[in-house]
Amino acid sequence: MDYLTRLLASFLAVIIVLTLHEVAHAVVAYSCGDPTPKWQNRLSLNPLHHFDPLGLICFVFVGFGWAKPVAINPNNFKKPRLGMGLTACAGVVTNYVTAFFFYPILCVVVNYFPHITFLYNFLYSFIDFLVIYSLSFCVFNLLPLYPLDGFRIVDAVNKRRGKIYRFLRNYGYYILLGLILESFICRVFVNLNVEIMGYFNILGWFMTFATKILGWPITALWGLVPW
Repeated sequence: MDYLTRLLASFLAVIIVLTLHEVAHAVVAYSCGDPTPKWQNRLSLNPLHHFDPLGLICFVFVGFGWAKPVAINPNNFKKPRLGMGLTACAGVVTNYVTAFFFYPILCVVVNYFPHITFLYNFLYSFIDFLVIYSLSFCVFNLLPLYPLDGFRIVDAVNKRRGKIYRFLRNYGYYILLGLILESFICRVFVNLNVEIMGYFNILGWFMTFATKILGWPITALWGLVPW
């Protein structure tokens, strides 16, 4: 029952985190003058408009994933490079802000809900996943690999299109899948008690390190509240 509760909580958290991320891209792009997201129904909070099936599966079972990128036409922006940069940053900023506001809700649940009920177990898992996934999706999307936001940020601020740029553009997707697959394999071995494989989880090490750094201001600030 605990496993099913956590799996349901994880899936619902993924839905919310991915949807907010993509809607943020769409809203900022539309605000900067591009109507393309509106034409494609990407301003909607309906999760079905934003999911990439493979990215969703990876997120639920591996902890890393992606949604369907919001299509934009930079030619519609009043200031193309600024519009591209703001649109690329919108998703990760939204994820960080939502993690900031989800965390105190988690503190309330931990401190004021009875710890022996199904409701507590579900709420704790659900909100905990919201915080973790918001931070991890923020960090994950900052990787400079196509089609992630990190690559789009590089694309917006970099006028040069050299060999490194072309390599990341052409092979970033395959590198990304390779890192996710490697992380999944390492986790499988760790679950089989081959714990040494945890040290070879490249993406896992990076994500743990980065989320702790990004998450520290949130936990430190809310830790000042006398719950």
